[in-house]
Amino acid sequence: MSPRTAPASLRRDVRDDFPILRQPSNGHRLVYLDSAATSQKPQVVIDAIASYYGGLNANVHRGGYDLALRATDAYEEARARLAAFVGAPDPRGVIFVRGTTEGINLIASSLGQLKVKSGDSIVVTAMEHHSNLIPWQLLAQARGAQLVMVELTPDGRIDLEDFRRALEQEPRIVAFTHVSNALGTINPVAELVRLTHDAGAVAVVDGAQSAPHLAVDVHALDCDFFVLSGHKMLGPMGIGAVIGKPELLDAMPPYHGGGEMIHVVRDTTATYAPLPQKFEAGTPNVEGAIALGAAIEYLRGLGMDAIAAHERQLVGYALAQLSAIEGMTIYGPMDERAGVISFTLADIHPHDLATIVDQDGVAIRAGHHCTQPLMRRLNVSATARASFYVYNTEEDVDVLVVALQKARRLFGLTHG
Repeated sequence: MSPRTAPASLRRDVRDDFPILRQPSNGHRLVYLDSAATSQKPQVVIDAIASYYGGLNANVHRGGYDLALRATDAYEEARARLAAFVGAPDPRGVIFVRGTTEGINLIASSLGQLKVKSGDSIVVTAMEHHSNLIPWQLLAQARGAQLVMVELTPDGRIDLEDFRRALEQEPRIVAFTHVSNALGTINPVAELVRLTHDAGAVAVVDGAQSAPHLAVDVHALDCDFFVLSGHKMLGPMGIGAVIGKPELLDAMPPYHGGGEMIHVVRDTTATYAPLPQKFEAGTPNVEGAIALGAAIEYLRGLGMDAIAAHERQLVGYALAQLSAIEGMTIYGPMDERAGVISFTLADIHPHDLATIVDQDGVAIRAGHHCTQPLMRRLNVSATARASFYVYNTEEDVDVLVVALQKARRLFGLTHG
């Protein structure tokens, strides 16, 4: 293969950029395999937070003095960076929120008032995180609408035939994840959006697990809303975004009321600020937005294609190594998938597994992963989950495998 067509690859010293990974865990090298819950932060992001508070701290949009103007410029630059990162053609459609959960609640509350009435239907899928399920349950209950759940195929993909059947009910809103946080399934978002629009519905995409790992182009996907969390993509906690089509956001009522989102306030009525301020009431997380901008620049420096290729290689290696362990059950697709692997090992409870491997410095998740409807369909109450990111290597997988073999011995599953 010529250098021109060679696949992109990450530089070898990425782990060195993350100071938290230099510390030991239970006397061992820390192997952090829980990035689907939250990612670790590179030094440039930590520096961006310190730099803001050390030299730029002021409230944005509200002061005419130099410090406030510079803070406002930095805040809006972060919005523009995020818009460019996800292919949003208009930064006015980028609404800063605390994270994906708040973002979906914003859409459900505001779009729900605009679009959903008694007797209407809302469609979700059986693989959704609770953050992309509970808000729609609440909306359906409040508006007298029906919530329709699309089922999955045996290998953990959205059943497209069932999806089409759900669309025959002419739903007002269809919400689905881009990448499953529990199965690693990468959904065919462009196709799902097209089918949704053909049915006359609004498409809401949970991008919490895709934006950190895949090159996302919301304009090409044509989704009406795309929601993400900064803390899963190397940024700080407490910052995320709704990326929406401005024409829809313009038509929607405000989500919160107060300062920043107003134009003129009278005794009994008010008019509202234009986008994006209309949906950003109160003092925003300025530091979080600026640090998210730093995380985006770091990711762009690594290259999203290189990140995706690294994770494909790593998850392929992990699937092969884990599948060789006797008693191992892996959930979700075994071919094209994101860097998330949920599994059970014989009859060892996932919480016990997580506790045992932690003694070797390995951090994995155990539980229902905020996907209880999915767990019921898998006929388990919980799974263990290893999730990978830019700072993980095949060596990390090897350490996990050794620790899981240790768990088998502790539970008497290995003879000799």
